[in-house]
Amino acid sequence: MSAVEASARITLRATGALSPRAAGALAYLLFRRPFVRGRVRPGERSAHMFATTDTMYVGGKRVVTYRWGDGAEPVLLLHGWQSRASRFAPFVEELRARGLTPIGFDAPGHGDSGGTSTTVLEYAEIARRLQERYGDFRAVLAHSFGVLGAFQALRSGVRADRVVAVAGVCDMEYLLDRFSAELDLDPRVKASVRERADARLLAPESAIWQRFSASHGAGPRQVPILVVHDEDDAMAVADQGYRLAAAYPEQARLFVTRGLGHNRVLRDAAVVAEVLRFLEAPRPELVTECV
Repeated sequence: MSAVEASARITLRATGALSPRAAGALAYLLFRRPFVRGRVRPGERSAHMFATTDTMYVGGKRVVTYRWGDGAEPVLLLHGWQSRASRFAPFVEELRARGLTPIGFDAPGHGDSGGTSTTVLEYAEIARRLQERYGDFRAVLAHSFGVLGAFQALRSGVRADRVVAVAGVCDMEYLLDRFSAELDLDPRVKASVRERADARLLAPESAIWQRFSASHGAGPRQVPILVVHDEDDAMAVADQGYRLAAAYPEQARLFVTRGLGHNRVLRDAAVVAEVLRFLEAPRPELVTECV
């Protein structure tokens, strides 16, 4: 737990003892805000520096976008929580070598973008705007929270030939459960966070906890999906990957790793190679593999 998270935990505990409602309001703000902004790591600097950058505004927030290539055969990259587009550096040159154009962005509140918070709806809106600019995507490659954003984007009109979900969160409810456990929220405070999220995102009519889950409702039907998940992922437990693959039994293939955790799986050479094989194959075989 970071120092910021520890401080938030203490503050919420003290506030909750006096007013669960007030603690719920504070917790909801924290639920939507990353505790830290991911920095460009040494191994990502080359890819980050050579990207063509641009900006757009979503909900009044400045969003920095990145393109590696001329825009032909675009592949959309969606990063995770407290992360940034440069985390896909291990894929950038490999995709470029195959004539593809990786396109990513730093979500609001992340990386070099403005704002302090974001939602899956903003991920979807950014994806739609990038599709308007570059056309339909050859593939969508998403990591962690970005998987929820990817499936929401696909449900709302974004088109892609293939989908890759790495260390993905499948269930929206899982995010609230994990957040509540990390900050040791009182059940009354957790309930208040849920109510505020419902109101903010137009529920109960929209039933956000189901509608925004990757496994729920109309997903990317007839689109091949590769689900990559590590058995030792402590952030998005392996069951999330299994649940996502099970939700699309006729089109999803599950690739299971061990010992890589939540973040290293994205830069593992075997994972990169498997993703590239999936993108190049005429139609992936629908089987489960372990490495």
